[in-house]
Amino acid sequence: MFTDIVGYTALTQQKESAALQMLEEHRELLRPIFIKHRGREVKTIGDAFLVEFGSALEATLCAVDIQNSVRSMNLERGGNLQVRIGIHIGDVVRQGDDVLGDAVNICSRIYLLAEPGGVCISEQVYDQVKNKLELPLVSLGEKSLKNVAGGVEVYKVLGPWEEKVKGPEAGADRDRIAILPFRNMSPDPNDEFFAEGITEEVISTVSGISGLSVISRTSVMGYKGSTKKVKEIGKELDVGSVLEGSFRKAGNRIRVTTQLIDVAGDRHLWAQSYDRNMDDVFEVQSDIAKQVADALRVRILSRETERVEKRPTENTEAYTSYLKGVYLYGQRTGEQFVRAVREAVKCFELAVKEDPGFALGYVGISSCCLKFIEFGIETEANKERAKRTAAQALELDQGLAEAHSAIGWASMYNLDLRTAEEELRRAIELKPSDANAHNGYHFVLLFRHRWDEGLKHIERAVELDPLSPLLCGVHGQYYYDRRDYPRALELYKRAVELGGSSALSEVAFVYGKMHMFEDMKRDYAAWVELIRGSLPLAETYARIDMAYLEDDKETVRSLVPELEASFGKDQGILAMWVATYYFYLGENDKGFDWLERSYSRREANLPWISIHPGFDNIRTDPRYHDLLKRLGLD
Repeated sequence: MFTDIVGYTALTQQKESAALQMLEEHRELLRPIFIKHRGREVKTIGDAFLVEFGSALEATLCAVDIQNSVRSMNLERGGNLQVRIGIHIGDVVRQGDDVLGDAVNICSRIYLLAEPGGVCISEQVYDQVKNKLELPLVSLGEKSLKNVAGGVEVYKVLGPWEEKVKGPEAGADRDRIAILPFRNMSPDPNDEFFAEGITEEVISTVSGISGLSVISRTSVMGYKGSTKKVKEIGKELDVGSVLEGSFRKAGNRIRVTTQLIDVAGDRHLWAQSYDRNMDDVFEVQSDIAKQVADALRVRILSRETERVEKRPTENTEAYTSYLKGVYLYGQRTGEQFVRAVREAVKCFELAVKEDPGFALGYVGISSCCLKFIEFGIETEANKERAKRTAAQALELDQGLAEAHSAIGWASMYNLDLRTAEEELRRAIELKPSDANAHNGYHFVLLFRHRWDEGLKHIERAVELDPLSPLLCGVHGQYYYDRRDYPRALELYKRAVELGGSSALSEVAFVYGKMHMFEDMKRDYAAWVELIRGSLPLAETYARIDMAYLEDDKETVRSLVPELEASFGKDQGILAMWVATYYFYLGENDKGFDWLERSYSRREANLPWISIHPGFDNIRTDPRYHDLLKRLGLD
């Protein structure tokens, strides 16, 4: 058996004294349980235990006992200790008191597949305990483990520590909640941004409660003005609870009404109206969060209470500017996406001008800068500003999950993957319902070939934001990079159905990969028509990719100079993608020249070389490995 503490490394970097206290509590709790189940502690490795047992059943019962005990301790003390456990059976080689061999190596890989607070066992253990354990065992499928030849089927133990609060009828967990757009009841239609901004801030506040799973803004905003019944919305979003409300502003007075509805029972769990001054809006948001948790019988940890009650700013004007920015940033779709982000960043800049201590305002600026990078606009300046403003936010508020997430994304775009991994993991620890942080963390994991962990996080992001075309497309990209083209195609099509028309190019490309060339040409033509106005090179991209997919080297060679001419300009091609065409043509020296240009310009997409199929034919070249080493990906 291998066990370790989830998030321990990050905690030691944040607060060493708290980490050492947690480590001591962990050891005091687990060691008597090992003895109780006749386990022999072989050794400790930092926060991990390696333990040997006389039978697979004793080891598994010990793991169940551990997770139940950890759960009880957390509930009793308001703690947040999470342990993951892996169990395998096999021959070992003894060396003094230590044990070595393949069985130990396999076990050390299996425990990494367990969810926080979970237990994973190998197929060999499953065969020994399946008829003797009074708990469900669910197969996670065959897993490829690092430095282990062949696949290993892994099972998850479903224990009582994973029990959720259920509604009175069968359905989704009640602690999985959707907060619908607040209806704007203000006499002035220009106050619409207040209603949307308040919705987003309530989502953010409630997301800070670890016992709740909160659907992200992208998925709920589609229900603005909807006449659908709560039960229908609950089914579509797979939630057990729905919070809906309205917002009215008249001068400096606001009226907020809210009601929490149990989807399965179609009944009110809680309702409240608030008549306050505008500068009391923060108390309204924090009270809603606490009342929701209380109605769902979810315990709020002490550190979470502090966060929920914290006022982000004392300046009403700054908060109003911030809400306008949030509203505009949410409009970043369709033909006007660049304009919407430009207007949003002006609002965030005004917010921090009105209150230089307003951390969320700096997060907003950083988020806009990251979007400009994705649009290919002033990438160097925006990369630097994104990281600087995120750092300003974190300096102002070390406990702000959004600031850690912003630094994580900005670090990834600046090719600092170590910082990106640490900060995104910290953001998830602070706010487990942050779909954006899960998405970013999944990228860092993939660049390091930690495929199974990466899949968990992109699946979690999609679970939190199920109607997001962006995340659905990213989920498709995962399977494309794994060379599972049918599954990638399925998810890319789903992204288009959700409104992500730009994903048509990915649909077309995968059709080409599968030699379905007529479908490829049809969807590329549709994509060009949709995107032509905002991407001048759309037709050239479509032509060169179709030629590449149809193995037409002469056409590819003739079109490359046109793309090269756009390099370095706004919305121009990235050097790393020029390199892929030269690698395809067999002109590897030119390809590596372009990769060096990509590295010298610190192109944000460069880590993709570690996984993208476009680089498969150079993976044995020493120059490729040298570049991976410089990126910290060797």
